[in-house]
Amino acid sequence: MKKQFEILDKDIVYNGFFRMEKYRLKHTLYAGGWSEEISRELFVRGSCIAVLLYDPDADKVVLIEQFRAGAMIVPERAWLVEIVAGAIEDGETAEEVAYRESVEEAGCEIQELITINEFYTTPGGASERITLFCGKVDSTHIGGVHGLDEEHEDIWVRTVSFEDAYHMVQIGEIESAIPIIAIQWLALNREQLRQLWVSAQ
Repeated sequence: MKKQFEILDKDIVYNGFFRMEKYRLKHTLYAGGWSEEISRELFVRGSCIAVLLYDPDADKVVLIEQFRAGAMIVPERAWLVEIVAGAIEDGETAEEVAYRESVEEAGCEIQELITINEFYTTPGGASERITLFCGKVDSTHIGGVHGLDEEHEDIWVRTVSFEDAYHMVQIGEIESAIPIIAIQWLALNREQLRQLWVSAQ
């Protein structure tokens, strides 16, 4: 089967903090031929990064907490525990954004950076694609409230042991997909990562 799709029409139905586009399209079918015309709304957001900040010496991760409009459906849980993340602007690389956002959101200087993976978050309706990193940091003096006033950020930063972070995933205290993926990755790769980063000192 040759996989193809054809966009028949495209409209921008909303253009604000985010953009919403509406498409009429059709695509080829596994059984052969083409689908009927279908209509889909697409939440448009460019490429983004997220970075799990990890101190291999102390075996601690840096977590942030902030208000999230998408979580307002459960009002008492509208503040989510997450990891540093941000949008890639024109002219920036994913790595540059990881370094910048770690300082802005968590007051952390990344010492080394490795790529974990790249993936779509919700491809059924959004274009967002994430590059997920793990960054080596010194967590000794990390904590407090951070974020940029001009971006209306109010971010509480703390460090927790890897065991505590993993337990937060297990009991559902961390409900956002990206930190869940990152912490589960760390659970699988932690010993190897600690050997790599601690031995490199």
